[in-house]
Parts: sequence; structure tokens; C-alpha cells
Amino acid sequence: MAVAFTFPGQGSQAVGMGKDLADAFPEARRVFDEVDDALGQKLSKIIWEGPEETLTLTANAQPALMAVSLAAVRALEARGFSLKDKVSYVAGHSLGEYSALAAAGMFSIADTARLLRIRGNAMQAAVPVGEGAMAAIIGLEQGDVEAACAEAAKGSVCQVANDNGGGQLVISGAKTAVALAARLCTEKGAKRALMLQVSAPFHSALMAPAAETMREALAGVKKNAPVVPVVANVTATSLSDPDEIVARLVEQVTGRVRWRETVEWFAANGVTTLYEVGSGKVLSGLARRINKEVATVAVNTPADVEAAMAALG
Repeated sequence: MAVAFTFPGQGSQAVGMGKDLADAFPEARRVFDEVDDALGQKLSKIIWEGPEETLTLTANAQPALMAVSLAAVRALEARGFSLKDKVSYVAGHSLGEYSALAAAGMFSIADTARLLRIRGNAMQAAVPVGEGAMAAIIGLEQGDVEAACAEAAKGSVCQVANDNGGGQLVISGAKTAVALAARLCTEKGAKRALMLQVSAPFHSALMAPAAETMREALAGVKKNAPVVPVVANVTATSLSDPDEIVARLVEQVTGRVRWRETVEWFAANGVTTLYEVGSGKVLSGLARRINKEVATVAVNTPADVEAAMAALG
């Protein structure tokens, strides 16, 4: 009856997220204060008041989502919860992997906020605006999507960026190649091939400059062994060694987020309940489509915290 904590990624942000946690728990409010101090910016004001287009900027959304996740963790801890004692594994979707590692004590909250600000800026700067793209491919086998990417790339970049499960794959790369691959996927029988409104081609080889930036940034922060293992995005296996985790975080910038495999790994290793800690319920929805035997619980309000404490003991 093992439990895993999962942490959401970009796209789960919403203006007002985490405000009720900060109002209800001083420990949660301190997380937002700590993030504001680390960034030298009142990010909490943007999180709670908007405007949405400012919150959605990747350099803001990444530390903002981490702040909400860690506020929920600190709220649980304020009620007597111990991650080390109650949770077997942690994982996070893309930037959520940093939230997972902060929750597990590998990075401080302040360092995690600064790392995610650097990551967001580096990912945005890696490719000139308008030269990259991403597309969601629904209802086509992974092998067919990969074949379409290979056919469309023609010396350019086009690859699977996210395997989200439930028949949903996201491709990323050069704009013309991704558009061609999306058309090829439709011809191969995809139910939908939808170009996404994103600011850069995340999790593709075009992000190589950002990966190097993160290698340097990660080398400069204090690292502790996580109190529970993290299931890494790029391997979908559990890791505990800080040096290996850091190497996989660098790889993650240009690599595939293997979320379907992550949920399947959890199920194969005895996890019966996935808690989604932070804003929204995106990961819970994905998990239900991947494996209906695994229960899902969202924790993002004071009532959710109380319910989680009752369930986790």
C-alpha cells in the first residue's frame, strides 16, 4: 500500500493558486515569502492577483508552481506529516521534478526558486521566438509518431517531448518540422494533431543551450540526499544519488518526459495511491488514463490537506 507524491508542471498554473493555503497555514505563507526573497520579486502578488499573461511567462510559472506545491507540503508537515515516513517515492512533471526534489530535501526552497527562474529564462532564450513549436498528437501509436518525427525532421529537429499516456504524445522541435510531423500523424490515423500555444520547443534538442546553463547552475547549489527516491522524468526509474539526479535534470531539458512509464513504474513497484501536490489535477487525470488501478488524490486546498492527513495518518 505504498504512496507516491507527484508534482505538477507548466500548464497547471492559475491566478489565485495557493492563496487559501497561505491564509490558512503560516508555514505555507512562509514558503511564498521565501520564494519572493530568493527572487528579489513579489512573485506571490503575481501568483495571487495576476495578470494571467504575466504568471504564464515560463520564468514566472516555473517557480510559482513550485511555491504552491511546497506550500502544500509545508501545510501537511505543520499538521504532523512526515514525507520520509509516509511516502515511498516522489516524481514531478518537467519543472515538477524540481518541486519533488525540494519536497524531499535535496534542494532548499530558495535554491529551487532560483534554479527554476534560471531554467525558465534559459529555455525561453534557447530558441528565437517563432522558430520552434510543439504539437499534441492524440490517438496514434508511439512508433508511428516517432516515424512521423523522423520523416519530418530531414536534418532539422523534431522529436517526442512528452509521453503523457492515455494516447497523448507531445512532439517538439523546429516549427516547420513539427507542423509537417503533425500533418503526417493525421495521415497515419491520429485522432487529433493540435499545434500548441507555447513560447519555445521544450524538451527537444533545440534546448541544448539551456541544458548547459542548467549544468552550471546546478553545480553551484548545495545538494542533500533526498529523504525518499525520485522517479526521474528521463529514465522512469527511481534515483537516490544526488549526482545522478543532477545529471538527469540536465538531460531532462532536451529529453523526453516519460510520464506514462513513470506511472506504470509506480504501479509495478507497489504504489497504490498517487497524491498530486500543488495546483490543479492534470496529473491525476493522466494517471487515471494510464492505470485505473492506481488511486489519485489532489492536495491543493486546506480541506485537501485535512483529508490527506486523515488518510495518511
